[in-house]
Amino acid sequence: MTTLFNSSQEIVFVLHGLTFTQTNGHIYFVFILLLYLFTIFINLTLVFAIALEKMLHDPMYLFLCNLCFNGIIGASSFYPKILYDILFDSHVITYIGCLTQVFVIYSYIYCECTNLTVMAYDRYVAICKPLHYHSIMTTNNMWTLIFLTWLFSWLECGIGMGLLVRLPLCNINIDKLYCSNWAVVKLSCIDTTLNNIYGFIQIFFHVSQFTFIVISYLNIIRACLHSRAHRSKFTQTCLPHLIILTNFLISLLFDVMYARYGSNTSLLALRNIMAVEFLVVPPLVNPIIYGMNLSQIRNRVGQMFNREVAV
Repeated sequence: MTTLFNSSQEIVFVLHGLTFTQTNGHIYFVFILLLYLFTIFINLTLVFAIALEKMLHDPMYLFLCNLCFNGIIGASSFYPKILYDILFDSHVITYIGCLTQVFVIYSYIYCECTNLTVMAYDRYVAICKPLHYHSIMTTNNMWTLIFLTWLFSWLECGIGMGLLVRLPLCNINIDKLYCSNWAVVKLSCIDTTLNNIYGFIQIFFHVSQFTFIVISYLNIIRACLHSRAHRSKFTQTCLPHLIILTNFLISLLFDVMYARYGSNTSLLALRNIMAVEFLVVPPLVNPIIYGMNLSQIRNRVGQMFNREVAV
């Protein structure tokens, strides 16, 4: 007999993705805690390096600052809960806690996609239309793009949450390390066609963003073939962006497709790794790649730490 859970009740979901023994649990906890602290540290370092240096208040650097700030949000949507689960051997999450995690994770995902699109547009204008760059990427336009990045992300996520909370649930078992939209939708007792339609609209929208990025980079590559200066600029600013974008899209695509069409009988360890890859790797790698590759940021970070050592 199917049990109907009313969303107004205090529903507690059971997460089934976490498997470890009490012996190695403390090792996992220490490793994940250090990884989380390091992720927060390097992202905050770049955020402060850019925010406190007026010479770095160009659009490219402020879009990167926005990317790092969003990375902190993405990491914080996952790490604290997994650390709590490991430390207290807990495998449950409340209904409100689950919805909160879903909202934060998907806000991070949508903001990341849109911010990477904006960064691609910025590089396209800088390389393909250098004489018009400062007239197109004005301070007002830059802040407008950053504001719209967050606004569209929250609106997109808010609509999805509205469609999610209306669903009555007949199950409380989530076969994942964390709460995701589709994992909760699959627990519904009623038809979820509306959620599916909205999901496909989102996929179309983000595929359109990816298409825009591809077209932008095809034009950038074409421009670089005729100019050594453009090739140098491409290597320094565009190549890291391509690496970050490719990693994020591949891991996100795997998670989306597996959540909808994957089998629960496949290797659990592989599923867990791919499910958290887009929450762990981009926030960790983004500041490292840009921090190492952009000399202005590298020099500014070096000055910050040299000043601290001198004090």
